[in-house]
Amino acid sequence: MSKKLPIFTLGVEEEYQIIDPETRDLRSHLSKIVDGAKIILNEQVKAEMHQSVVEVGTNICKNIKEAKDEIRFLRSKIVELAHKQGLVVGGAGTHPFSRWQDQPITDDPRYHHIVNELQDAARSNLIFGMHCHVGIENRDIGLQLMNQATYFLPHIFALSTNSPFWEGRNTGYKSFRTKVFDKFPRTGLPEYFDSVQSYDNYLDTLVKTGCIDNPKKIWWDLRLHPFYDTIEFRITDMSLTVDEAMCIVAIIQAIVAKLYKLTVSNTSFNIYRIALIKENKFRAARYGIEGNMIDFGLKEEVETKLLLHELLDFIDDVVDELGSRDEINYIHTILNEGTGADKQLRVFEQTHDLSKVVDMITSEFTRGL
Repeated sequence: MSKKLPIFTLGVEEEYQIIDPETRDLRSHLSKIVDGAKIILNEQVKAEMHQSVVEVGTNICKNIKEAKDEIRFLRSKIVELAHKQGLVVGGAGTHPFSRWQDQPITDDPRYHHIVNELQDAARSNLIFGMHCHVGIENRDIGLQLMNQATYFLPHIFALSTNSPFWEGRNTGYKSFRTKVFDKFPRTGLPEYFDSVQSYDNYLDTLVKTGCIDNPKKIWWDLRLHPFYDTIEFRITDMSLTVDEAMCIVAIIQAIVAKLYKLTVSNTSFNIYRIALIKENKFRAARYGIEGNMIDFGLKEEVETKLLLHELLDFIDDVVDELGSRDEINYIHTILNEGTGADKQLRVFEQTHDLSKVVDMITSEFTRGL
């Protein structure tokens, strides 16, 4: 009889766009939404570097159903509070036409420090993502899972692509958000580490040499969290809808669970060079689910959608135990209807009006609440 999986707890963070319904531009909420939300949500809501961004985070959730309920609740509350300020809320990796130069920075010592250090790289970082924490037994297991799960980051990323526009231009990318974030140091795919000790030595060296003041300033696409027993997936664009977000979160959790199952049964998953995985990440950013990625085993180009179907087969034996089959099955809707980026581009092709794209983003945000 196979050993029962541990509980892979979930924590989900989302970054929301606060939008003026008249101009459709990003709008500073002057901390009113965050201050109002803290009365209800306590530490589950916080301001971000730009005043037109609100970040929320779930409590620790035992399963995908709890995470979905919390995200629905959080989205609903932020929409309600924004409405009281005459504002609306949207979910996408970038705003279709807002200029970062017009967006004020939040008055907070943390953000002042980042801007002072990184200058326009920080000021221009007007992007929105979703982060997913998956609970792990210990950091030694977590490091092994991080090394192995890196292979799947482009697959997850392709599904989440939702930022084709930047400052009023069609960038040609399905996710331009990652290209904006690349200007930051310590971003992108994580390096391979052979032990927790070498990982901690790396963090310690950066802190002691003044590169960073705390280990959370490692902004990789996937990281072993420096303070919590989680691995944190940070590669995904902010999703249009709750269903899209929870599909991606459920797939992330299932990947971790499957790799754990292989690890404890002494079955190793291939570790591929970061230089190769970067090729697939670029393809995911450029083409989303509509392009090809590399099958490293076959050394061939393969349709990204085919690789995603293979991913579903890979995780299938852990999905029912995790109780996430309904959420994961939503991937078929994404594959048929397209990602958030595909939907944005369709609206623009039909209307040639980025305001209409914003309207779609804000209307989709509340779908399913």
